[in-house]
Amino acid sequence: MDMTFDSLRPLLDQALASHQTLSGSGHEETFRLFNGFYEGFPDLVLDIYGQTLVVHDYSENPNSTFIQDITNHIHTSINWLRAGILKTRSGATQKEKRGTLLFGDSPDRKIKEHGIWYALDLTMNRDASFYLDTSNLRKWLLENIQGKSVLNTFAYTGSLGVAAVAGGASNVIQTDLNRQFLNLGKESFTLNGFPIQKQNFIAQDFFSVAARFKAGKQTFDCVIIDPPFFSTTSRGKVDLEHESERLINKVRPLINDGGILIAINNAVFFSGKEYMQTLDELCKGGYLSIRELIPVPEDFIGMNRVGNPITDPAPFNHSTKIAILDVKRK
Repeated sequence: MDMTFDSLRPLLDQALASHQTLSGSGHEETFRLFNGFYEGFPDLVLDIYGQTLVVHDYSENPNSTFIQDITNHIHTSINWLRAGILKTRSGATQKEKRGTLLFGDSPDRKIKEHGIWYALDLTMNRDASFYLDTSNLRKWLLENIQGKSVLNTFAYTGSLGVAAVAGGASNVIQTDLNRQFLNLGKESFTLNGFPIQKQNFIAQDFFSVAARFKAGKQTFDCVIIDPPFFSTTSRGKVDLEHESERLINKVRPLINDGGILIAINNAVFFSGKEYMQTLDELCKGGYLSIRELIPVPEDFIGMNRVGNPITDPAPFNHSTKIAILDVKRK
């Protein structure tokens, strides 16, 4: 990290002043405090989960003294924080990448968003087990999914599925390759008093699940596809930069006439214009049409922006590109 703490401090103070009302009176909420990619220091991202500070260090040569100065400043400024975690992207061990304790005894295990509880395991993975950039989509699901059946693919810890259940969905199936992630989704169900139907949590490869549902002619009113940037299994490859159209076509047969496809692409190097071209191409046949684009929360992107994104996300406001599409069937 080339910047000194003294030169970083004004940026942190700006962020603290801009976010002072976001935690809620019970400090149960979650928000991005500082997005260095946009706010003048790309090596650093700071998130608040309940009463826990999560420091994401993206530097190639981590400086523990620098991180400690940042942590002390934030902890002093936000006096209700009870724990802090450091995630070092270039860490030598998985533990360093997933998170080590900076202060406090234990990090928060749950947060509340839009009145719904979500379980956390902040050191289970390199990220924090809950994606802040899809907050507006969870709100959309709360308001638009009443009575609909939902398939949430690449569910990770299932937050979108939890929001769908809270929004009155008639049935929600969540599928992810990793059972540990899905088990955290079950904890979110328990926190909200939602009944857990084990058959609705499928720990299996996406391509296998999609093929099984297609063969069984099982369809849904809404399918959510939120794949990782890139991954491969024995059954197929996920490549959001080059093959997002192929993934969408895999789930189209699973959606009822008059249903909804929620397509998310978070590839940083895939511009908004390119993604829109992909969606427009898919819509040419008349069986898909774009209903609306869901923006990423402005506070997540950064309140005091000085940097520019790697690629232009327009007409989206961030590289996390979320589109709601209406579906017609032959």
